[in-house]
Amino acid sequence: MSENLLEVTGLQKHFPITKGLFKRQVGAVRAVDGIDLNVQAGETLGLVGESGCGKSTAGRLFTRILEPTGGKIVFEGEDISRKSVTQMRPLRRDVQMIFQDPYSSLNPRHTVGSIISAPLQIQNIPTPQGLKKAVQELLELVGLNPEHYNRYPHEFSGGQRQRIGIARALALRPKLIVADEPVSALDVSIQAQVVNLLEDLQSEFDLTYVFIAHDLSVVRHISDRVAVMYLGKVMEIAHRDDLYKNPRHPYTVALMSAVPVPDPVRRDRGQRNRVLLTGDVPSPINPPSGCRFRTRCWKAQDICATEEPPLVTRLDDPDSHLTACHFPVVDDEAVAGRTPAETPA
Repeated sequence: MSENLLEVTGLQKHFPITKGLFKRQVGAVRAVDGIDLNVQAGETLGLVGESGCGKSTAGRLFTRILEPTGGKIVFEGEDISRKSVTQMRPLRRDVQMIFQDPYSSLNPRHTVGSIISAPLQIQNIPTPQGLKKAVQELLELVGLNPEHYNRYPHEFSGGQRQRIGIARALALRPKLIVADEPVSALDVSIQAQVVNLLEDLQSEFDLTYVFIAHDLSVVRHISDRVAVMYLGKVMEIAHRDDLYKNPRHPYTVALMSAVPVPDPVRRDRGQRNRVLLTGDVPSPINPPSGCRFRTRCWKAQDICATEEPPLVTRLDDPDSHLTACHFPVVDDEAVAGRTPAETPA
């Protein structure tokens, strides 16, 4: 087992809601409300969940782009959750981020050369063969032409712009890269190219990824372990194959049943039923008591409203399969993708 590169304990991020002339706080949006997870050196941890569950906020907390409200972030055994901007600057060499929108994350007034060379200049990284040569080598590394050095972001396609963002993240040779939905804005064919590029770079430079996405098929392809988030909480963490074959949390089962099946025969014969959740997603301003998912869960009972389930292993699960549920789904339900009411007698 590899040692943990990143450990997160009780991590919280609450955005205050203010009102009136004096900006009096009347509430808070609990975007991330106490998550516990770890990322092992050299692995890819997938972070999935529906829109608004707090995935991107969590990624920005891991890189300390956002200040945490509470909890602890430990990187290589060092607590970085309360470090100032000045104290964080040396750590930026080891922790980088790839952003979701490859155009808005690149300054349109700067050339590709100045964008990629900025981290090297800020961190005073020596370049024996010159700064321009170092940037051109990075461009070649991500599949771009060295002659693109003097071009501007608007002259590139979406996939090429994402490659520029990857080159910028790689400039400092970091240990951990948080990729916030890096392929969601790209065509399917370009998605495959970027995902393959990330995998090749991981093997070449021994990188560690936190891969944030809502496309479950992409996450299954690239991830070693997968963490499922819902309304600011982590509901389940397991190895990729174990999670996709035997999801334990009802929310994970519902997510898996929503993945399109590229097989019309299987779809037409009704061999796979959708788990249709009732009700709306609760507001992160006032989340439900107990289990966050209980208002939409078909297995909810009285204890779910009064006691929040801990993220722990179950007796019938491998040690690496963590589930935050009082009544985890049994194998028959998980495999069939059916609720008990939908299962035929």
